[in-house]
Amino acid sequence: MANERLQGLRRLMEENGIDIYYVPSSDFHDSEYPDRFFGCRRFLSGFTGSAGTVVVTRDFAGLWTDGRYFVQAKKELSGQEIRLMKMGAEDVPTIEEFIETHIPENGVLGFDGRVVNAAAGRRFERLLEKKQATLSVGLDLVGTLWLDRPVLEPPRLWLLEEHIAGESLMSKAKRLRMAMQKTGATAHILTSLDDVAWLFNIRKEADAAGNLLPPAYALITEESLRIFIDSRAVSEEIFAYFAKNGVRVEAYEAVYEAVKGLRSERILLEPEKVNFALQRGIDASNTIVEQRNPTSEMKAVKNPVEQENMRRAHVKDGVALWRFICWLKEQEDPITEAEAAVRLEEFRKEQEGYLCPSFGTISAYGANAAMCHYHAKKGQDAKIGREGFYLVDSGGQYLEGTTDVTRTIAMGPLSEEMRLHYTLVLMGHLRLSAARFLYGCPGQNLDILARSALWKYGLDFNHGTGHGVGFLSNVHERPNNIRWKQPQGGVPSCVLEEGMITSNEPGLYIEGSHGIRIETLLLCKKAKKNEYGQFMEFETLTFVPIDTEAIDSSVMEPSDIELLNAYHKEVYEKLSPYLAGRELEKLFEATRPIGL
Repeated sequence: MANERLQGLRRLMEENGIDIYYVPSSDFHDSEYPDRFFGCRRFLSGFTGSAGTVVVTRDFAGLWTDGRYFVQAKKELSGQEIRLMKMGAEDVPTIEEFIETHIPENGVLGFDGRVVNAAAGRRFERLLEKKQATLSVGLDLVGTLWLDRPVLEPPRLWLLEEHIAGESLMSKAKRLRMAMQKTGATAHILTSLDDVAWLFNIRKEADAAGNLLPPAYALITEESLRIFIDSRAVSEEIFAYFAKNGVRVEAYEAVYEAVKGLRSERILLEPEKVNFALQRGIDASNTIVEQRNPTSEMKAVKNPVEQENMRRAHVKDGVALWRFICWLKEQEDPITEAEAAVRLEEFRKEQEGYLCPSFGTISAYGANAAMCHYHAKKGQDAKIGREGFYLVDSGGQYLEGTTDVTRTIAMGPLSEEMRLHYTLVLMGHLRLSAARFLYGCPGQNLDILARSALWKYGLDFNHGTGHGVGFLSNVHERPNNIRWKQPQGGVPSCVLEEGMITSNEPGLYIEGSHGIRIETLLLCKKAKKNEYGQFMEFETLTFVPIDTEAIDSSVMEPSDIELLNAYHKEVYEKLSPYLAGRELEKLFEATRPIGL
């Protein structure tokens, strides 16, 4: 089927004079969880991972994806003409290098300019100049082939009340305008969904992916606040809220004409987020100020109300996940990975204020866990056995905030190698949680703490150690992260500020055998200040026992064991008031101190 679709695309390329066609995974806002409507890359290739790009020429087709998906992509592309291009691997060109090499003189590169950001679009323009080649950005060729494409439904909006958000729309708009003034900007185009939702304190009813962010654009000046959104999503209550705050509501598609109408302004925009079609419409009389959206840093630093709400959300989530772990280990009859994910969701639904998953649950047993972002499909998933590891990476959206947690669970006998691997991952996890560092350090400086135990044994994991986490928003949030190796075109490490929430999730993946990951969320806060400067540290937000049955304590340092025991003491204190009976007894056993 995928090869037939590829042939259909090539026919359309021939008809439209296009030599290379570029199919990314993104939507009009370059958001993390695009609607099913934007699944063109998946439709064309069959690859179901969240990150990847297909590039098609008249005689070649390749899927570029990163290390999280190498195992999965290899499996899903089996039997296809589309070749897996492992990003970062030796002798694998970048997409831009490939296009530059393969575009013919006076050739044409095509893509839908609404799903490619302005920074990427401009890079393509520059590299094409060398061969006098041109861009064709007005055709959605894969969409033309996709006859049963899902319809974009209008989102149902709801307001994030100030007692939850901790700051009003007008306060946020005032801060944003002050940031604009510092750059000399008189207008600001804001298109990233998490930034728009944060600024206006709006969310939408969750979709199947747990996405709470409504599709919308914003245009901000000193005199006006304009939001471009499907009016079918706006209730009378929200219209009144916008009117009270001086917000002008306009049709979603009207943003293109609104931007074309700007004249002699200094326009602040982030090229990596504004789509190429929108940026191309800006009149030449304007001056463009390029920098990251100021709201990115603003929302990454959680205010005191958000911090306290996140603490509450994580206690609820810890109770739900612990009840799930108890249930899982007590099952006598085998259950499947998909069934386990459904049961975990049921435990979360029992918690007051629970809204939806924060992302699709990764429920993976045995070798499936070696696929870093594996997703179990009902009818195609594995049964969870009584040996080896089961990995569950999941999270919830609560009225109090967003969670993201991974635990690897021993389901029965483990090999010595499995115990060693688990313990090395755990050691890195504990050492990063206990980090104390001088203010000014980016996350890049801390990654060695999570990897040193693995590196000592010649082992590593091919993904970042930590990402920022939003508040009732993206589970992966800019700009904070923890990773020593910055991906091409990715978000560089920023200084870790007080109030930022970052994940701590080292792992290890042995293809065909097992996968291990342990993840908690960390809140950055100030520690002591002395003559050397302001020291920073982390407060742990996630409270779920770590499976001690999988530990080989002989390879741990005494300090590692002290950290684990201290963590488990706090886990018991946080969760025990909400548990009873067998679940409480098991919590006591699971959090008991271990020795050397």
